[in-house]
Amino acid sequence: MPPTGRLASRESTPSATEPLKGDEFLCRTMTSVGTADASPGTVDTGRLEVGETRDGSTFGLPVAVAGPLHDGDELNGVGVVRRVVPRIDPDELAGTVIVVGVVNYHAFQVAEHRNPIDDTKMNRAYPGDENGTSSERIAAATYDVARNADLVLDLHQGSTSRMIDEVRVRCGRRHRLHTQCLDLAKTFGCGYVLDQKGPDGQLARVAPSDGVPAVDPELGGAVGWDEASIAKGVEGVFNVLRGYDFLSGDPGIEAQTRAKTFDQYGSPVGGLVRFHHDLGDRVSADETLFEVTDVFGELKARITADNDGIFWRSRRLPQVATGEYVCSVGKTVDTY
Repeated sequence: MPPTGRLASRESTPSATEPLKGDEFLCRTMTSVGTADASPGTVDTGRLEVGETRDGSTFGLPVAVAGPLHDGDELNGVGVVRRVVPRIDPDELAGTVIVVGVVNYHAFQVAEHRNPIDDTKMNRAYPGDENGTSSERIAAATYDVARNADLVLDLHQGSTSRMIDEVRVRCGRRHRLHTQCLDLAKTFGCGYVLDQKGPDGQLARVAPSDGVPAVDPELGGAVGWDEASIAKGVEGVFNVLRGYDFLSGDPGIEAQTRAKTFDQYGSPVGGLVRFHHDLGDRVSADETLFEVTDVFGELKARITADNDGIFWRSRRLPQVATGEYVCSVGKTVDTY
């Protein structure tokens, strides 16, 4: 999913056992990004220039920097950013918070998911290429910031599906920073964690390979704002700021429910879907997940779960065609 906002550095690097922030980078010494330059005790906003539009004019990503005294349609990340930045008091901050408010610039302008200039998902382009495509250049510019951070939060949204609020750990369970990324996800504290290696080009998969713990909060799924998910994202960002001593206070860390993979279900027939579960419900193998009826309510198909798990994601619209995606169940579930 295209990143929409990042936080980043503190005075000491977290250990693998410590609980470990749209796009936010938490950084140790960096105090300027693009035209945003925060002197001690201030917050500044500006632009990070990354290229030119089709008429030849330059464009830049909106950035904010808070200095210490010592994919285009995924809007929930932007909703988190616009609530978090005004609440950061640099007088209370130990470390630097760098926020990139919109990463997938061209997609944001037209309210689409993919960059319309090169038809690319922004979160498949990392670490980027400064001489590459539009998306690769944007990825390269933002990754120059991310690789110097101590922590990275890459805020996303599930687009048109209904989704559980979750944090995704994308580095893979054998990665040397896996434990640190799990701890960062736990500190953010959505309640649910997907611990599954991500595809090539995802920021939360690439950054750990450069030694930077990173996670990918997926803040619900909706077209436009999802206020409940935005509120959870704001809480998560401040949990991380407190949990890693950027701000004083208790992050209130709680146990998280983790899934390590999915079963995905499509419809064997066309018709109207009737779900038997809400997001977050526990389901058992052979239990009915959904039924498909015709427009007169006549049952056409009943789909049951293959494994025990959690009802994790579902389509928003009731109408479905043969073979079309309907829902997902998170499986191999535990608590940590």
